[in-house]
Amino acid sequence: MTKEEFKKLFDTYFDSVRSYLVYRGADKEQATDLAQDVFLRIWEKQLAIDSKGILGLLYKMAGNMFISRYRREMLELNYRNSIKFEEQGFSPEEQMQYNELQQKYTKALAQLDEKHRTVFLMARMEGLKYHEIAERLNLSIKAIEKRMSQTLAFLKKALEG
Repeated sequence: MTKEEFKKLFDTYFDSVRSYLVYRGADKEQATDLAQDVFLRIWEKQLAIDSKGILGLLYKMAGNMFISRYRREMLELNYRNSIKFEEQGFSPEEQMQYNELQQKYTKALAQLDEKHRTVFLMARMEGLKYHEIAERLNLSIKAIEKRMSQTLAFLKKALEG
């Protein structure tokens, strides 16, 4: 696909894909981001586009991305809500240190890229074993182990600093 073909495809269908995502429940900003991601994926994969079924393909990709993002956001929200911080018997100094650590932890989780955060939350939030995560994400167990190791090292460094 040439740049000109891609530009024509983008100009022709972007507004339609974005409107479809708003219809599905995304706010305007999120719909714009997701629509851009759809076209970015087409460009990166250099998909051969059949002009007959292109709009259906774009809608399908956009819908799948919307659902994936929704599931990821719900997983993160459930994880954040499941963390119960007990604040009993702390001195003001200990409470301040505790709050700082909690903020560092939340910030560090937000800085993780999607694939590392997903593996971490599936292991910690859902209590899944590495082989279960690997099966769900269609990855090898070694890939899950590596991502988890990298995530834990990142979190350790982020919480120490």
